[in-house]
Amino acid sequence: MNIAEIKPTDIANGEGVRVSLFVSGCTRHCKNCFNSVAWDFGYGRPFTEEEERNLMEALSPDYIAGLSLLGGDPFEPANQRGLLPFVRRVRQRFPKKTIWCYTGYTFDGRTLQEEHARTEATEELISLLDVLVDGPFIEELKDIRLKFRGSSNQRVIDVKSTLSSGNIVLYLT
Repeated sequence: MNIAEIKPTDIANGEGVRVSLFVSGCTRHCKNCFNSVAWDFGYGRPFTEEEERNLMEALSPDYIAGLSLLGGDPFEPANQRGLLPFVRRVRQRFPKKTIWCYTGYTFDGRTLQEEHARTEATEELISLLDVLVDGPFIEELKDIRLKFRGSSNQRVIDVKSTLSSGNIVLYLT
């Protein structure tokens, strides 16, 4: 898995000051995507143990609310496998920090609707998240007034409440 970018202090991709990890690779190619350079799985640099240590250090300060995963797309199958061990370690080391994730795939309340995106890592990775912003960016539905999403078809989902209730629970409407 490759990293497209790391933002050690980001206020645009989730609540509070966050560390944002942008992974490389996306097969969706949404029209006018804000980060089309990261569509290429080979873009950026490899996600190494040193990169993970740097991310853990960036997450350490009390003023950091949590981690946001973006891309590319974190739920591309190759990225899920690369992210799962890291997200497990983040959850273990920082249990009070929130983990947000952005994906162009659609969450059905348990897993991803798109069967080709499901791997052995999917459900566990989802279970480690607090908030999932799902759905492809659709240029025709773009609305700059929306919080934490680019188009009105996208949902900001409370993952823990959704998994416990069995129904999609929106974090933000």
